[in-house]
Amino acid sequence: MTASLFPLFADLRNRTVLVVGGGAIAARKVERLRAAGARVRVGAPELEPGLARLAASGSIEHLRGRFAEAWLDDAWLVVAATDDGAVNRDVARTAEQRRILANIVDDAELSSFHMPAVVERGEVVVAISSGGAAPMLARRLRERLEGLLDESLGALAALLSRQRERIRAHLPRIADRRRWFDRVLDGRVPELLRHGQHDAAERELLDALDASGATPATGSVALVGAGPGDPGLLTLRALRVLGEADVILHDHLVSGEVLARARRDAEFIDVGKQAGDHRTPQERIHALLVEHARAGRRVVRLKGGDPFVFGRGGEELEVLHSHGIPFEVVPGITAALACAAYAGIPLTHRDHAQSVRFVTAHAKDSLDSLDWRSLAAERQTLAVYMGVAGLDRLRARLLAHGRDAGTPFALVENGSRPEQRVVTGTLADLPERAREEAVVSPALLILGEVAGLAESLHWFGAKPLTPRPPALADAA
Repeated sequence: MTASLFPLFADLRNRTVLVVGGGAIAARKVERLRAAGARVRVGAPELEPGLARLAASGSIEHLRGRFAEAWLDDAWLVVAATDDGAVNRDVARTAEQRRILANIVDDAELSSFHMPAVVERGEVVVAISSGGAAPMLARRLRERLEGLLDESLGALAALLSRQRERIRAHLPRIADRRRWFDRVLDGRVPELLRHGQHDAAERELLDALDASGATPATGSVALVGAGPGDPGLLTLRALRVLGEADVILHDHLVSGEVLARARRDAEFIDVGKQAGDHRTPQERIHALLVEHARAGRRVVRLKGGDPFVFGRGGEELEVLHSHGIPFEVVPGITAALACAAYAGIPLTHRDHAQSVRFVTAHAKDSLDSLDWRSLAAERQTLAVYMGVAGLDRLRARLLAHGRDAGTPFALVENGSRPEQRVVTGTLADLPERAREEAVVSPALLILGEVAGLAESLHWFGAKPLTPRPPALADAA
């Protein structure tokens, strides 16, 4: 996999930057570099009219002729914007030898840095890069962000900059400052700036700072459903809470892509549990929630799927309630809904299933406690949250209580993630198919007539893995 670019905002004030090329593209690069305060040196046999006027006024330095290594003397960066491939390669090679970062326009392979698409709101600058691979996509994203980011952001940044030292002196602890900023930025200050009331906005900010000593010391806990793995399925509230968290206690099933949406400087604590590997006892999780909340931190308890569907969320809230700790619940998309949707399987269907049952069967004891007679009834869908170890016992009990051996099933492994696999078959060969395709956790079992629709209605990832025809199986 290609390494990603390291994002960097460079201070180019009064630093020399060389632009090789004198055409329209070079002129656009020069404009941006001059706006950043750089001393721009342009090397080219001839300059387009706008660059020529800048050179005549002394705003830029013109080096006439073909590229020479001496042009790089004292340069911090170089941009090659010519239509001559040989010249561009020469610039890239020479810059590399002299350890000067080079941008070769429209040639990502030769470039050691890229000039991103930019959205500017005063001192707030958003840079978008595709690593040189898809500049039109970066441009499209910039156009969307232009409409989303209010013009008042620049004034807001300027106000916060003016009051920065006062804020830091009044709130020396970073956790206190973070909470205060969240309240202010969610309050009236941005609104007043949008309305052009700059003095009123500053008074509002200072009033909030004077009142900051009333900040309660008690923290809180948000029980957040992370969904099945696709970060696009997180709710807006979940994203907001993840961005505010001081501490995140997350399960093993929470994907790395979801964790990447959280605040970077939060403390991450893996309290994950897998079948047969209970690394963090539930009692220890309870203790950690109470400990961090009592220390005044905003805690997120991040669970795969939905915290109230086989997630022991109720137990954790009972503990928080008993200790007087404020909490909220942010629902997530539970695995049954997500895995079925991403496998193209409707959990209910007018012709096939009038009800759906959510079942967990992680251990032998839980299997023994289920109402197998009702679970074996026809015209319903079973969504079974379990690993793959109990499939033999599951099949035996369903068959013993009358479920048809020809009932279709679908095992959805890593549902909603790029590596999703769907294995299909019938109840008669359920455990054998799982072993044949080496299905591993996390996997959700969908059993019922609707599972037979997976092959025709699949839309995400690879096609379902269906049983091989008997002749091919015998030959193998």
